[in-house]
Amino acid sequence: MNDDGDVVRSVYDLSYRRLVTQMVALCGNRAEAEDVVQESFLTALTHRSDFTEAANKEAWLRTVCLNLLRNRWRRARVAGRLLPKFRAELNIQLGPQAPEDHVALVQALSRLSAQVRVTVVLHYIADLSVAQIAHELSVPEGTVKARLARARAQMASHLSDHEEADHV
Repeated sequence: MNDDGDVVRSVYDLSYRRLVTQMVALCGNRAEAEDVVQESFLTALTHRSDFTEAANKEAWLRTVCLNLLRNRWRRARVAGRLLPKFRAELNIQLGPQAPEDHVALVQALSRLSAQVRVTVVLHYIADLSVAQIAHELSVPEGTVKARLARARAQMASHLSDHEEADHV
């Protein structure tokens, strides 16, 4: 295997699980998350020069994953307009072993707009700083902070409703 393939393999070994975790939080479906992460690595192989030149290879892959998810969501919205019975919302499937609090968290995330959800996942799951998120998403830092504040407020009400339902 050439050096470029070795780079892709080493990044795969280091980043695959982290990227899948981030994408599960975004789309709520482990199978879909694994698909987009796998597809991002295929993109890295087919665009080797861009990938090997990237300063942050995981961020490069995450951007590919986000673009793939956005395209899927866009197609689902279009299909939803064309086929009234088709729903373009998240189909949450984390598997039978998923703890209830993970399911509740992904359900709360699913109620956020796509932009806010991406920001939350990058901050709390990918552990990126506000400045890193702003750079990665090409938005001002103030926008990132506003999205995080909006998400905390929206998710707090949903998660408290979920906790109240558990105690009833």
